[in-house]
Amino acid sequence: MVLNYIWIAFFLIGFIVALLKLIILGQTDIFNIMMSDLFNSAKTGFDISIGLTGMMALWLGIMKIGEGAGMVNVFARAVHPFFKTIFKGIPKGDPAYGNIAMNFSANMLGLDNAATPLGLKAMSDLQNLNPQKERATDAQIMFLVLNTAGITLIPSSVIAIRQTMAIEQHIPNFNAADIFLPILIATFIAFTAGMIITALFQKINLLKGPVILFVLGFGGLIFGLAAWLQHYPPDIMGKYIGLVGSLVILGIIISFLAAGLIKRLNVYELFVEGAKEGFTTAVRIIPYLIAMLAAISVFRTSGCMDFLVNGIAHLVALCGLNTDFVPALPVAFMKPLSGSGARGLMVDVLQTHGVNSFAGKLASIIQGSTETTFYVLAVYFGSVQVKDTRYALICGLIADAIGILAAIIVGYLFFH
Repeated sequence: MVLNYIWIAFFLIGFIVALLKLIILGQTDIFNIMMSDLFNSAKTGFDISIGLTGMMALWLGIMKIGEGAGMVNVFARAVHPFFKTIFKGIPKGDPAYGNIAMNFSANMLGLDNAATPLGLKAMSDLQNLNPQKERATDAQIMFLVLNTAGITLIPSSVIAIRQTMAIEQHIPNFNAADIFLPILIATFIAFTAGMIITALFQKINLLKGPVILFVLGFGGLIFGLAAWLQHYPPDIMGKYIGLVGSLVILGIIISFLAAGLIKRLNVYELFVEGAKEGFTTAVRIIPYLIAMLAAISVFRTSGCMDFLVNGIAHLVALCGLNTDFVPALPVAFMKPLSGSGARGLMVDVLQTHGVNSFAGKLASIIQGSTETTFYVLAVYFGSVQVKDTRYALICGLIADAIGILAAIIVGYLFFH
């Protein structure tokens, strides 16, 4: 419902501002420009969605092989001791642990189609342990907060959009995976912040072996990579980031294929089955992307987007700070409310500033680093009829804010 009002507001505010420009400033061409951009935005939304089809089909085909080969289960078993420590009130051996671990593993691998049903099943399992059915338990809140601030190992949709936009903008030899490490760092920071904040509310002692091992092991690995890359100038650093991202992603693909081969699976048929889902997913994005790009087009063409961005840039400049990050902020504002809305704003930034620009890279990092907190809370708690969510939203939004700040800082460190 919130997105509905925002979508309408983009049109109404844009129209009113354009009307005032016509009446007061005499800009007689403002509505012609607005109409032209409106139709172009619809075409752009369609072209981008169709361009995503091949990438989504490829990736979901590979992911289907990984599921069939049991690689998601491997991830689940690896993180189980960690989750067992931070979730309160779940008996030993309860099936909720398995679904929680599977959900987070699927999110890390970019398996959105698998992550949501696994998450809903995990929430149902947690609800079975809930003595007050309309009031969220500590375990449910921790699950939701970590879900909204989850670590992203493979930001497949962001990479696919960037690759599609690079082709449209005729950028040769473009490596869309160069935002892999920055997104990984930002999501790790958001995840850790969400865990600490929720643990403070729940009085959980995080100074235990599995938690320390996870934080130091995972965090040490990615920050070690970051420290190594900091010795290089931005252009060389960008190449190495792209190399690391490509090696990790290709390594995962090869491991999935090898696991499927060892299990004597028909990996070709599994790939085709998953690729069909990829095609369906790409087509399903079309109306959402066109709807948001159309509203953004009216808002931007009227000059409202410039007013908003320039106003923020002025305030930031008064504080003596660099303002190059400001054009990407609309993505940050929208992401907690709507994934499709933020995706549309990210595409708008990539179009306006270029997919290889600092603003374009930062918008991509923000898009891949945060989650649609309001949507996740509404869907997950709504699925089990929990009405009293307690402090879940507060913790989720704080983790989002820290994730966005981390994304901006990391973007400057790697690409500015």
